[in-house]
Amino acid sequence: MSKPILSVNQVGKSFKDKRIIENISFDVHKGEIMAILGPNGAGKSTTIRNIMGIMYPDEGSVIFHNQAAGDIPRHTIGYLPEERGLYKKAKIIDLLLYFAELKDYPLKKARKRALEYLAKFGLEGKEKASIEELSKGMGQKVQFIASVIHEPELLILDEPFSGLDPVSQEVFKKEIKELAENGTSILLSSHQMNLVEELCDRLFMINKGKKVIHGVLDDVKKQYANFKCTIRGENDVKTLERISHVQRIEQEGEQFTIYLDAHIKPTSWLRQLPDSINIEELSLDRISLHEIFIDIATGKNALQEAGVQT
Repeated sequence: MSKPILSVNQVGKSFKDKRIIENISFDVHKGEIMAILGPNGAGKSTTIRNIMGIMYPDEGSVIFHNQAAGDIPRHTIGYLPEERGLYKKAKIIDLLLYFAELKDYPLKKARKRALEYLAKFGLEGKEKASIEELSKGMGQKVQFIASVIHEPELLILDEPFSGLDPVSQEVFKKEIKELAENGTSILLSSHQMNLVEELCDRLFMINKGKKVIHGVLDDVKKQYANFKCTIRGENDVKTLERISHVQRIEQEGEQFTIYLDAHIKPTSWLRQLPDSINIEELSLDRISLHEIFIDIATGKNALQEAGVQT
């Protein structure tokens, strides 16, 4: 893999006597979509602020190319914050050109990009509308455009899908993928695990200020996530518990989710199911990133206790 454009090295930060993040390390490469995940209060925002140079770490370093965080040229980074904030009385085009000017981006080029993005996001002809005339989703699109109008090398997206309807989510997903394909490095923070799974190449999960998972998404799922089988039908849970290689079973009405031992072969396991089992529907897949997240965030550690290593 190529040399990373961003390196976060053993970063730690405290506020008064409270330790917020400790020994946080990860890299982001050119054209990569890297997820930074964790429950509320885990330390994600503090990590992002240290990368942005909004605050500085007590220990460790943040290096962008060969520059420390405090020396990173602002025009090389785009940022979509979780807390949205746009000048409500301003016209869309004036606002976008203002953000481009803040990044020392040529205004003629910025106007062209702004109009292209507005058309792409279904806002063609609204460039002279004020922000207060827009719906929440439309305002989100404008703020996204503001974060990328200057063609940043590194784009930090904090909960980019919050408040978007499914159609707008698809538009954002497509654009994020295109940006990465064209060489933009993206650091994505989101609680919508299904979208993270669709978009991200690697992930870094943090809990209580410390790393809990770090790696390529497919590798994490293979190492952390065993298979589960969902069976819908009228069955006795005790019968299902007698099936080999079953770790535990969760029941909700007539739906049974059967969590399997690590390293089993799904096809072989399915062949040995008793004929007496009533199966109206059956699905078999790996435990989702959402389930891994919930397991860690709630402190259940059921997956880890089953012998899975992170």
